[in-house]
Amino acid sequence: MAGLRHSEALGLLRADVDLDQGVLTIRETKFGKSRLVPLHATTIAVLSDYAVRRDAHLGTPRSPYFFVAEQGGRLLHQYVHRVFWRLSRQIGLRQEGNRDGPRIHDLRHRFAVQTLINWHRAGEDVERELPVLSTFLGHANVRDTYWYLSAAPELMNHAVRRLDKRWEIRS
Repeated sequence: MAGLRHSEALGLLRADVDLDQGVLTIRETKFGKSRLVPLHATTIAVLSDYAVRRDAHLGTPRSPYFFVAEQGGRLLHQYVHRVFWRLSRQIGLRQEGNRDGPRIHDLRHRFAVQTLINWHRAGEDVERELPVLSTFLGHANVRDTYWYLSAAPELMNHAVRRLDKRWEIRS
């Protein structure tokens, strides 16, 4: 969801989720910073639907957290991981008994890489935009964002084409 760390998503309070304005407030995260995260219209729609279903299921809120377990308590990291592993097996991304396969954190990686690919495709100045992505992800430094960009073939192809164009101009 919006490139958040899964701990950030699980820590969201109801008051941190402003679906009318389409903004999340992420408080005191990994590097002790807080930030505002704008949401895409499709994300707002999904979160709004979740909130309606959650409240219909639970009735009176039992927890200040936005994402809750079946009985209304806070979602625990280990429970979320178990459900993710089970679902990834059901859809064929992970074999039974195999601990290898996608991790929840890979969704964050995919968000970062896809954002950069979209910028390349749109002809955006990626170097200029990278600090925006870094801030959006809650990184303390732009170099921390580069970690997410390794081993992404399409992204590397865009970067090579960009370098080729730059070299052609200089020749």
